[in-house]
Amino acid sequence: MSTISLHDTHNHDNHDDHGHHKETFLTKYVFSQDHKMIAKQFLITGIIMAVIAMGLSILFRLQLAWPDKDFPILETFLGKWAEGGRIKPDFYLALVTIHGTIMVFFVLTAGLSGTFSNLLIPLQIGARDMASPFLNMLSYWFFFAACVIMMSSFFIQTGPASAGWTVYPPLSALPTAISGSGLGMTLWLISMVLFVASSLMGGINYVSTILNMRTKGMDLWKMPLTIWAFFLTAILGVLSFPVLVAGVVLLIFDRSFGTSFYLSDIVMGTQILPNEGGSPILWQHLFWFLGHPEVYIVIMPAMGLSSEIMSVNARKPIFGYHAMIYSLIGITILSFIVWGHHMFVTGMNPLLGGVFMITTLIIAVPSAVKTFNWLATLWRGNIRFTPAMLFAIGMVSFFISGGLTGIFLGNASLDINLHDTYFVVAHFHLVMGSAAIFGMLAGVYHYFPKMFGRLMSSKLGYLHFWITFACAYLVFFPLHFLGLDGVPRRYYAFTEFEFMQKWVTVNILVTWAAIIAALAQVAFLFNFFYSIFKGKVSSQNPWGANTLEWTTPVERIHGNWPGEIPTVYRWPYDYSKPGADADFIPQTVPFSQTMGSNMPHDFEGNTESERIQREWEEANPSSDASK
Repeated sequence: MSTISLHDTHNHDNHDDHGHHKETFLTKYVFSQDHKMIAKQFLITGIIMAVIAMGLSILFRLQLAWPDKDFPILETFLGKWAEGGRIKPDFYLALVTIHGTIMVFFVLTAGLSGTFSNLLIPLQIGARDMASPFLNMLSYWFFFAACVIMMSSFFIQTGPASAGWTVYPPLSALPTAISGSGLGMTLWLISMVLFVASSLMGGINYVSTILNMRTKGMDLWKMPLTIWAFFLTAILGVLSFPVLVAGVVLLIFDRSFGTSFYLSDIVMGTQILPNEGGSPILWQHLFWFLGHPEVYIVIMPAMGLSSEIMSVNARKPIFGYHAMIYSLIGITILSFIVWGHHMFVTGMNPLLGGVFMITTLIIAVPSAVKTFNWLATLWRGNIRFTPAMLFAIGMVSFFISGGLTGIFLGNASLDINLHDTYFVVAHFHLVMGSAAIFGMLAGVYHYFPKMFGRLMSSKLGYLHFWITFACAYLVFFPLHFLGLDGVPRRYYAFTEFEFMQKWVTVNILVTWAAIIAALAQVAFLFNFFYSIFKGKVSSQNPWGANTLEWTTPVERIHGNWPGEIPTVYRWPYDYSKPGADADFIPQTVPFSQTMGSNMPHDFEGNTESERIQREWEEANPSSDASK
């Protein structure tokens, strides 16, 4: 673990070696304890898993668009799972299951939070590293092990888990139910336990670091919105993920030890199983008690990143800084009492359904506050349309369009009709999938210079954005209409029912859009990996941002600052301040150096500072500050 000198936020020594021995290749790139390197490991692993998940989605979209057509190449790659060039129904369900699992947990949770919480928390609060660098390293390797185990299920005889990404019993509780209920489901459960262990280690580290290791002057109301988002996301994870582990343990008992937590009155073929007294609804309660906070674990880091990027590139202070923080806190609290809206169709008591409906509609209020504040930040801003800014604005677009359909699904009477249809698929792919992915990509483009010391190509970034943005809407928006017509989700083919056949042509459109979107990611992948080695070398602060991470040198230093950590004097959003010489004032600039632009509220009730400012204004009556 790191030495004391690494964590002394005001150590005046020159941190050339930071108390570390000379690093080898393994300690620098593989088993690194430097938060910046661990962030890169999370990001690159997340990108790889995202590519795999997108490949799986293309496979099952081919099946939905052309259910009666053979693709001989599929048999070449998938073997017995696509004999004759057509995906088998049980493998189709496995593709849907693993695609959802990878995207929700391994890309949008670990890839997004793991990358940017690790990269930005120490840099933006003024810390040498995380509270426990060793625990931080472990969190990545537990995540990596979870990825390997999940993907290994494609190489076993019975195939991957096949019960949907929510793995509802009895398919998940009976190892003999279908082929995907066997060893593949066991590997899924082991993978998820490792993933949760990784998330808990990371979350405890993030919370501890933010609470205990802020530099001098960095109080809670001077933290960027990114740090608030990561902080509350970590709290959500620490409180909700253990519930999933509890549910998984009970599921393992049902699978292996003959218990009946989730099973009762089950008939397989002609055999009546001895299980009595359990209920599959119990799993739904345990899963969704995590599952709905998980939605915000996914989207809140994207919200924080987009808020930061929009303020920097609009050259304006974020609108309603305190309101943004209170809305994040409101979302965090309310997310624990809305899980029942996923279960309106389970036959719950209408009174209980009404309670969950009310809390679900209330949670839309803080989301609406954030949306209004983003739009107000953009209003009349001196906007620089960098690729990061475009992706941040795209995040807001998807969050609005996807969030509006959430009002439909939050209403119990409407949800009963829409719940098992493509309307739900369209809703959560817009509001959670697309919005969070766009927030993540905004973060990658914006913080690439901080991670690698180079700039990505803007032209390729623009190409990547516009194709991905258009295709994401072409993929998910039409699915709302399928859902309104009653087309059920997770079906293998649309040709079995007369009323569904008219939607096959729409599925062809959606599939082509998905393929084009996948090809657009090739531009991103080339841009990303090429720029790591050949991109234009970045300056220390390429975007003219105020926050502390841009005060560190471009070259990688384990300890972040070569000398003393800077002191913070002001909030992070002093952009385009009247009377200032430049259009941004970094957090490290004392108010004594900006007398002509100081405002009364800058001093937070510090009477001595207010007195000095007032005396200066009296001596300089023509200044902007005195008017």
